[in-house]
Amino acid sequence: MKNLLFVLICLVAFTTISGQSKKDIANVYIKRSEESLGNLEIEESLDHFNKAMKYIDTITSHRIARLGTYIHFELDRFKEAQAYAKQYFLLAKNKKSEEYQDFLELFVNINEEIETLEQKEKQLALARLQKEKELRKIDSLKTMWRNKSEALSLKVDSIYTFNKDNLALFEAKGFFGVMSDRGEILVKADTYQDALHFDGFFILKNTKEAPTKIFAYINSSHSGYMLPSPSEFNALSTHYGKVMLPRGNGRLVTYPNNSYKPMVYDLNARKFVKVANEEELLKDLKRNDVIDKSNKDGEVKIAKEWYRFGGHLGGGIHPLYLPNQYKVNSFLCSIDGSVLNANSTYQNIGFFYNNKSQAVKGNKTIWINQNGTKVTAPKDESGKYTGNSKVVKLENGKYQIMQGQFIVLGGEKLEKQVDFLRSHK
Repeated sequence: MKNLLFVLICLVAFTTISGQSKKDIANVYIKRSEESLGNLEIEESLDHFNKAMKYIDTITSHRIARLGTYIHFELDRFKEAQAYAKQYFLLAKNKKSEEYQDFLELFVNINEEIETLEQKEKQLALARLQKEKELRKIDSLKTMWRNKSEALSLKVDSIYTFNKDNLALFEAKGFFGVMSDRGEILVKADTYQDALHFDGFFILKNTKEAPTKIFAYINSSHSGYMLPSPSEFNALSTHYGKVMLPRGNGRLVTYPNNSYKPMVYDLNARKFVKVANEEELLKDLKRNDVIDKSNKDGEVKIAKEWYRFGGHLGGGIHPLYLPNQYKVNSFLCSIDGSVLNANSTYQNIGFFYNNKSQAVKGNKTIWINQNGTKVTAPKDESGKYTGNSKVVKLENGKYQIMQGQFIVLGGEKLEKQVDFLRSHK
């Protein structure tokens, strides 16, 4: 029993001593804090004050509350200053003292500062909400612009150069079509796997070799049509064979299979072109010693060899076939009587126009005059584009057509994103 009493006495004594020690330590730091505050060393004063507060469980002195208020006020920590000030008013006894009245003035200033800060915070919050609203609107406008931009994009693989009639070939998924410089699809790219363009015409073929369908598009009139079937030219023909470049006079030459004559077609008049009076033509050729003989079967004899006469390619150039062979054997140049052997010179010759004909030798295109002499290539009468459309390839592989600051497609247009956002802001 005596031992227990001794332990209790020791514990009370230790607690008393410990409590007294904490209070003394706290007072030391409080004194230092007051001195620093008096020297306007505010940060150092706060440091001492915080150390003192580690030894104080509850503020019981208005002196400490007052000190905490002044320190935090000087550091613009008005919320903390207000909390200490409220503790001061709870602990201060003499409400008529000069200290109390001065502190009351300080408390009003603290509250005014807090009101000012709260007003600024409200304004900042309002500005932040306004900014967020603006950003959401901008995001919405960007989405709207992207959707419209996507709608004005062309899902094609390539777009060729526009010509003077504001037209161009384009390719999509292995097929060719025709479009305007505003992206209007004039001929869909879903049928024709190959295309030729020259002298103001587009020739679209359903296959690269031996096509069975040809669509001709006349640039100047912005119109097109299907050519007659090769069987309408020759009952035995099933495809057009080799198709030559169209010429500025509207003449197109193809070499159908199972035929002793090339097919010459007038693209402007939409009709086959044949020698009006072949018998008279052959008589003229004989009178001029270009051929030796001719017969009623449309055959001509040249240098002891009989040929089937293949009509007229313009410029006095006439294809010649061997009997019972549908492949061109040679070309007769009536201007000087020379004969161009197809095996050693040109396998196909196009229509003569502006003193030149297209000739094919192997896989090469050569331009020749009336006697087969090689000449410089003619100027393409399709002409250079003078409009203001520019083709732009996007990162996603699609294309857009720009006219100035606008994306255009047909009758629709869309300004650049930055201008779109500015105009809708």
